Amino acid sequence: MEETQDKGTVTLKKSTLWKISTFVFAGLFIISLFTGGFGLSRNGNDITGQVVNQPTAPSGGAAGNIKVTIDKEDPVLGDSKAPITIVEFSDFQCPFCGRAATGAIAELKNNEIKDGKVKLIYKDFPLNSIHPFAQKAAEAAECANEQGKFWEYHDTLFENQQALAITDLKKYAEDISLETEKFNGCLDSGKYTKEVNADLSAATSAGGQGTPYFVVIGKNGKTQVVSGAQPYANFQSAIATVA
Repeated sequence: MEETQDKGTVTLKKSTLWKISTFVFAGLFIISLFTGGFGLSRNGNDITGQVVNQPTAPSGGAAGNIKVTIDKEDPVLGDSKAPITIVEFSDFQCPFCGRAATGAIAELKNNEIKDGKVKLIYKDFPLNSIHPFAQKAAEAAECANEQGKFWEYHDTLFENQQALAITDLKKYAEDISLETEKFNGCLDSGKYTKEVNADLSAATSAGGQGTPYFVVIGKNGKTQVVSGAQPYANFQSAIATVA
């Protein structure tokens, strides 16, 4: 018998406990694949991807008017004068961020961004506690941005999420014809460590609790949050709300 009962107690064999634990973790993993986002909420629970109006405003703004810190060095995709801005907080090692990049964001590039209606601003949000390669990958992308090839490097990283060690990061720089000596020196020196950390702080200040996290900003400053790897239609809805 795997279970024995004596004086009101139930004892499970170790093999049984391992089986139960395995099923529990497998179930949690499957659930996470359908939540659309990856990260931890402030109370320690997994968050789910959803489109929401920000209930409380970080940085002291009113609800629906989230304050996002944008630097002139932040990579921009699209017409700088586009009336709608989408600020993306992302992590190169996050599988849900990769899903967003090849899904809804790719759709936006081919439509609203291409048409000049939307511009995309990328900011780093490395979840260092669970993604050990995310920080240096983010710094590497900043080094690529220094040479004017952020988006090409960005795409390469998302295409190779399972290989983000320092040697890999340097190889990708060579693959896209960056000036490798300059790139390697930039990465090894930690030149953009503070920049990446500042982006991470901006993400949490804007209400980000997991990746990917998007703040859609209208010309009038009205904002809408899209949290997680959401469908293209959800971004269209958010854009329409702030337009």
